[in-house]
Amino acid sequence: MSDGSLSQDEIDALLMGNDSMGDSDSTVGSASSDGLSADQIQVLNGLFGSVAGTLSSTMTGIMATDVTIAAPHITSLSRDELMNQLSNEVVEVKMDFNQGLSGGHAFLFSPDDAIKIAGPMIGQNDVQLDGTAISAVGEAVSQLTGAEVTTIGDTISDNIMTISPESQKIAKGLMSLGGDTLVQLKYPVTIEGQGGLNMIELFELPVARSLAEKLGSGASDPMAGLGDKDAAMNAMGMPQQQQQQMGNMGMPGQQMGNMGMPGQQMGNMGMPGQQMGNMGMSGQQMGNMGMPGQMNPYMTPQQAPNVQGVQFPEFGANISPSEQRNIGLLMDVSMELTVELGRAKWQIKDILGIGEGTIIELDKLAGEAVDILVNGNLIAKGEVVVIDENFGVRVTDIVSNLDRVGEN
Repeated sequence: MSDGSLSQDEIDALLMGNDSMGDSDSTVGSASSDGLSADQIQVLNGLFGSVAGTLSSTMTGIMATDVTIAAPHITSLSRDELMNQLSNEVVEVKMDFNQGLSGGHAFLFSPDDAIKIAGPMIGQNDVQLDGTAISAVGEAVSQLTGAEVTTIGDTISDNIMTISPESQKIAKGLMSLGGDTLVQLKYPVTIEGQGGLNMIELFELPVARSLAEKLGSGASDPMAGLGDKDAAMNAMGMPQQQQQQMGNMGMPGQQMGNMGMPGQQMGNMGMPGQQMGNMGMSGQQMGNMGMPGQMNPYMTPQQAPNVQGVQFPEFGANISPSEQRNIGLLMDVSMELTVELGRAKWQIKDILGIGEGTIIELDKLAGEAVDILVNGNLIAKGEVVVIDENFGVRVTDIVSNLDRVGEN
């Protein structure tokens, strides 16, 4: 460099240094491209913080014991980071979204935490993590997800649906959710008599981003849309002066100053020639019609409506304590419940001829629902199932009063 010039190697080194600086800036600017942005996490925190209370009530109801589910800690993390914090085996309950949202969604539990949930669900203390226990965990998650998607749907004004739960005990590496980056919601859960546990809810990254967009995370800056105001006004054909007036609508002091010149306004009213001349300025007049506050500056702002919450009456509040005790006594009365497979009408001579091997054809078709009767009265219909070594019936339809009259 004695002559002040740079060699080709030095030039290449400088260019590579500039490229690396550009790459660094690019990385900083798109740091959230690998996960959720801070705004998106904030929006999801607000939603699922309120959902936690609903989940607590739901879990308390289905487990018949006090359950507290705290607001979750939401993070976006890589699959490897998730694997590092999981036990070697997990109980996965997969419930992908198929309406309103679309994509992978699942709950994960360690085997010990799954047993803590399955025990109260089954009603046993010493529970083994077998198929029955895993199914009980799946049922609990199904109830929780139902309450969760209802709250989400009400919040974003959409109908959210999931597939039926698929629960299984698997090695952590066989987790079914796809993608290199996942969104984790870790709920601290406390079950009375069982202690604490962690419930992990996972969303595939596109699902979490879509939900954050529906919740309005992109509108976190209320001034973000003001930059396009002039372009929108120009598209509407509004002159530059009117655009400036609309831009100054937020300055009440200036408006009040202009309102203090009634003499000039009244003076203009006495000049019909000028009024006729001004009739040719329909564009400006029509532009002013879009500003009701400027047309009538003395108009008082509309008062906000007084909105009050709905208060529902307490049903059963008029029942006296003695009546309540009587109802409690009725609850212990035993009644005969009968499942009727079908009926047949035979003549007496055919009945007398019944013997071993006689086949009686019933009035029910194969696969048709059987009748469930209480004290001889039809109350429901169902389908026959096998429970261990016994027959049972799964209720598929509750018979209404009108249907009961028709059956009788």
